[in-house]
Amino acid sequence: MSARHEERRYPKAPLVGVAGIVHRGDRVLLIRRGNPPGKGEWNLPGGLVEVGETLEEALKREVREETGMNVVVGKLVAVGNRIIRDEAGRVQYHYVLLDYLCKVTGGTLVPSSDAADARWVALDEIHEMDLPEPVREILKKAEARIRDDANAMGKKELK
Repeated sequence: MSARHEERRYPKAPLVGVAGIVHRGDRVLLIRRGNPPGKGEWNLPGGLVEVGETLEEALKREVREETGMNVVVGKLVAVGNRIIRDEAGRVQYHYVLLDYLCKVTGGTLVPSSDAADARWVALDEIHEMDLPEPVREILKKAEARIRDDANAMGKKELK
């Protein structure tokens, strides 16, 4: 575990994180986490907000660092907590997470930084993936908006 990730363990206060529900048509971008917590799990791209960054700036940076994709940040979909305790019951990790819809504006999909892998997944295939339940719930909340956007794009292409 890197020194940067070690600093996140046993925090004195919750850490603020952002995640992107990045979509292109009816496909969403998922990453396989390369570091704890959740190492090896498929998840949404994102990470911590750095001092001096807005939520939007942090999310754009994190998506670009982890996937190589550039995005425009849209509507807030969910706000939640991720609290992980150690065997003794002490808080080992505590994040306040804000999940936003994002649309791709460019880039080339290349996993890097904290992402061990990255891939586009069709909404209809999400149920087949082994995802953490909170991620599944967030995608369910965002699904109608993603499909509406995909349908609107299809109609524009027909004109």
